[in-house]
Amino acid sequence: MRFVWCAIPLLVLSVPAASSTRGLDVRDLVSLDRVSAPVLDQHGAQLLYSLREVSGDDYKAVSNLYVRGLESDAKPKRLNPEGISVSSASFSPDAAVVYFLSAASGSSQVWSVSSKGGRARQVTDYPLDVGSYRLSPDGQRMAVSFAVFADCAADLECSARRFAAKPVSSGRKFDKLFVRHWDTWSDGSRNQLFVDQLQRGKASGKPVLVSRGIDGDVPSKPFGGTDDYSWTPDGSGLVFSARIAGRSEPWSTNFDLFLADVDAATSAQNLTVDNPAWDAAPVFDDTGRTLYYTAMKRPGFEADRMAIMAKDMVSGRVREVAPAWDRSAGSLSVSADGKTLYTLSNALGEHPLFAIDVATGEAREILGDGNVSAFAVAGEQLVFVRDTLTAPAQVFRSTLQGEAVSALTDFNRDTLATVALGDFEQFSFAGWNDETVHGYVVKPWNYEAGKRYPVAFIIHGGPQGSMGNSFHYRWNPQTYAGRGFAVVFIDFHGSTGYGQAFTDSISGDWGGKPLEDLQKGWAAALQKYDFLDGDRACALGASYGGYMVNWIAGNWREPWDCLVSHAGVFDNRMMGYSTEELWFSEWENGGTVFAKPDAYEAFNPVNHVAEWTVPMLVIHGQLDYRIPVEQGLAAFSALQRRDIPSEFLYFPDENHWILQPANSILWHDSIHAWLERWTRE
Repeated sequence: MRFVWCAIPLLVLSVPAASSTRGLDVRDLVSLDRVSAPVLDQHGAQLLYSLREVSGDDYKAVSNLYVRGLESDAKPKRLNPEGISVSSASFSPDAAVVYFLSAASGSSQVWSVSSKGGRARQVTDYPLDVGSYRLSPDGQRMAVSFAVFADCAADLECSARRFAAKPVSSGRKFDKLFVRHWDTWSDGSRNQLFVDQLQRGKASGKPVLVSRGIDGDVPSKPFGGTDDYSWTPDGSGLVFSARIAGRSEPWSTNFDLFLADVDAATSAQNLTVDNPAWDAAPVFDDTGRTLYYTAMKRPGFEADRMAIMAKDMVSGRVREVAPAWDRSAGSLSVSADGKTLYTLSNALGEHPLFAIDVATGEAREILGDGNVSAFAVAGEQLVFVRDTLTAPAQVFRSTLQGEAVSALTDFNRDTLATVALGDFEQFSFAGWNDETVHGYVVKPWNYEAGKRYPVAFIIHGGPQGSMGNSFHYRWNPQTYAGRGFAVVFIDFHGSTGYGQAFTDSISGDWGGKPLEDLQKGWAAALQKYDFLDGDRACALGASYGGYMVNWIAGNWREPWDCLVSHAGVFDNRMMGYSTEELWFSEWENGGTVFAKPDAYEAFNPVNHVAEWTVPMLVIHGQLDYRIPVEQGLAAFSALQRRDIPSEFLYFPDENHWILQPANSILWHDSIHAWLERWTRE
């Protein structure tokens, strides 16, 4: 058990207490500069990073691209034109040129600029938006992805005409799922991978389709990117991850790795045909002899452990690199000598960087103390982005062993100069079956010893996720601490970072073990922290957290003065028929609704509405196809018919998340007002 009020005081933004006059407000949150996507050149001499910067009363955001050396006093230089957002930056092999995506010309295309700065030039001018790109190892070719129609094949103009066509009727027919995914209705197109030649810094404009014959999306939808594919070191091929769609796409997690010849002379070869589960994140060692990737073992389960695999490209032999490491790997990076793999994973309420010895499988946590959200390795250099509960993200550098850590950036100092952030502590307790469960408590910004404070009890989503030592831009505990609330949140059974058995334990038991953990965690927090006022407390959460709020409303209402359910499941049965990624509900309930009806009813909030009494704020977005808006509307209807004080906050232009700054402000203000209304002394 660890008790740390300020986890890394020497490495994060430190503001003198005397200058702090108020807590963090949502307007601060949406105004903060957000750094991400660190990239090193192959020699480890120059660093690229993206910085989302906000200006004006409308909180308009621009994603800028900066380059700098790794010396502590190096000055960053912005590479993109003022006011033009860019993304997906990369260096040319000689580090003289930086490439990036921009819509400055009216569509998303690849651009380039000298790494010393200067005028950017457009590299591609395709009739379609470039979704992603990756340079070949020699910099002479470029892999690019587009959304295209299968019957147009490699004819980009054909797809462009189809997208531009305005049908007479608005009606659309479908004969298979997906009809919609995340926040977009299907238009029949597929992401596909092409390769084009670069000639004197410009693309030839005649890309070759290399994912020919793949009835699936490369990269995957809705969140796939360049991690889904990788060049062979000799530049002769591309390995990519794809799920062959067919009719089973919405209930299949069978992504395979395919090797395609860049000249498209032959059809892509399936490298992982023997694994019916998820294969992802391909990356080669420098020799091209070994392909590393991550793989799940259980078909249909999106939260299975991602094991690290190594495939010998000559013999075809496959082995698991670290079978004893009970964590789920993220994307992989290979050290220059090929002896070490680097990856991120959840671990005990944090998100550290791990080094995996390729030969022995030994896994070492080399950088923790918060949320390491991204990293880059080149030569002997390691840079990473880290945030904590008391500090927004900054870029750091260290040795490959995670030693000699130093900050390279110091963003948001002026914005936070008069803001006090609540101190925090991790605690543990005996949860379900007396197994150890972890949680966090955050003090209000204006904490005074001897006083008691109302409590925001936040329940994380997923449910196979984790809420811990990180600076989140939606569910940030400091926004509640900034309004004078103490905050408690629990990583209940089903959370990630505590071993796969712990994660697995929630499936088929959504309202069982997790509820017991939440109840015992609440009791443990009240017993341990006398500043928590258990008589003034509200429970709130989103997605699975919203489901649990709806479940709590009928099964554990006694402690709560109010509830907040954002995008929560209200009727598990209808969720099983209306969500887009059917594999999720079907795994969690052991099958389809019609095959396992009792499983869907076992922990169904709709069956307990007669016991609802606690005031509830319900929030939902119209474009939420993961948990459709009707779930929120139904919960609100139930509250109104029960004559329970309730409000419904509706966003016609948001999906499962609330992303637009003005909407985020309304979202936070509404929740804070709701909590303050019902916890007022």
